[in-house]
Amino acid sequence: MYSMTAFATGSEDTPWGHLTLELRSLNHRYLELFIRLPEELRSLEPSFRETLGEQLGRGKVDLSLRFRRSANDTQASMQLNQALLTNLADLAAQTRAAITDTPRATDLDYLRWPGVVQDPDPDLGALAAAAQGLLERVLGDLKTMRQREGQRLEETLVDRLRQIQPIVEQVRETLPEIRQRLSERLHEKVEQLTQQLDPERLEQEVALLLQRMDVDEELDRLTGHVAEVERQLKASKPVGRRLDFLMQELHREANTLGAKSIDQRTTQWSVDLKVLIEQMREQVQNIE
Repeated sequence: MYSMTAFATGSEDTPWGHLTLELRSLNHRYLELFIRLPEELRSLEPSFRETLGEQLGRGKVDLSLRFRRSANDTQASMQLNQALLTNLADLAAQTRAAITDTPRATDLDYLRWPGVVQDPDPDLGALAAAAQGLLERVLGDLKTMRQREGQRLEETLVDRLRQIQPIVEQVRETLPEIRQRLSERLHEKVEQLTQQLDPERLEQEVALLLQRMDVDEELDRLTGHVAEVERQLKASKPVGRRLDFLMQELHREANTLGAKSIDQRTTQWSVDLKVLIEQMREQVQNIE
């Protein structure tokens, strides 16, 4: 089981500069990728998307890759654009001939002109390979963190499931007593009436009332959904969407149990169930 919430970062030195990559992952209904790359490595976006899509099932993933050129390497290998420098010098000479009071340009003025000083172009193929390797390493760290967080989420869900089943059993064991007390109270109220009622009709009405308040099916479905959640937790494929659906079903049955309640105890148990299910639902939102 993998969580969709994780963070990983890594860096690597290359002959041309320093690469830093960050990956952030948050819960999302689908896989949504946001990729920011330096200008020199824009061409890597399709391959980065393919790599992330193969390794991650769901989540909002933010990838940021930065490239900082090595200052020492750049200074040591800077070159002059001789053709541009010569052209600028000729233009400066023509300007001075046309306008006699034009100040003479200094060497530093020439060096500041865009393009006069050229940085060596990095080996883009080798740099891209280094960036791809860095992505795979950081992505491995991200998956490790997602798995570790997923294990914590699984432990939380198992703990809540273990609290749900005893409540279901308590309701099931108490129902005969509740039904008996309801029937007795109804008969007592009828006996207090001055008008004589048909005993057979009374029994039919009592039976109908008890039938409307019957929650055996809800309890059976609660037990079945709990078993299905436990089975999904053992699956080797992404189960987040399936678990989210099961949380809705669990909540529906617990809500119906409360709506049919005729006793303070079953009302409280319904509330307890909904609290546990809501806690699980919040955790399930982060599962891939």
